[in-house]
Amino acid sequence: MRMINYANKIIRELEQAVDHLPAAETEFLAERILAGGSVFVAGAGRSGLMTRAFAMRLMHMGIPAYVVGETSTPGLEEGDILLIGSGSGETKSLLPMAEKAKSLGGTLVTVTINPDSTLGVLSDITVKLPGVVKDKADGTGRSIQPMGSLFEQMLLIFFDALILRLMEKKGQSSGKMFGRHANLE
Repeated sequence: MRMINYANKIIRELEQAVDHLPAAETEFLAERILAGGSVFVAGAGRSGLMTRAFAMRLMHMGIPAYVVGETSTPGLEEGDILLIGSGSGETKSLLPMAEKAKSLGGTLVTVTINPDSTLGVLSDITVKLPGVVKDKADGTGRSIQPMGSLFEQMLLIFFDALILRLMEKKGQSSGKMFGRHANLE
């Protein structure tokens, strides 16, 4: 099959998956982010890369955002948010930081395929996204893509849509955000 055919199939999968984005949980999360405090993000592998992209856009909006594990990341304080992206909701390296955030009085948010997972149940806010857990994806199920690709792509789309909603609620423009873009490169 030609690459363009694969790309078209991926786009069709994404179009179908977008119809399943959770409106109520998204709106609640937007309100919580705008209520104040810092937003800390964490994830493993490609999901972690998507959460990093979200943190960058929050920073562009002027919302204090940090990636867990970076040397310049401060400590989480009461009222802050820890947002975790995990398809399975069972990523072992993320569980201790989720528990620690809760013990510090933080709000735990998990974006996952499986809201009944350990992270999903522990969370104050759980957002369910469409996708296939990576160890269950064999190309014959709900996605032609390998492993967790559909979830990871939906994670980025979800975060970008959430940024647009936050921009709308704050009356913020892309031009204003660009003013916070890195300028030392």
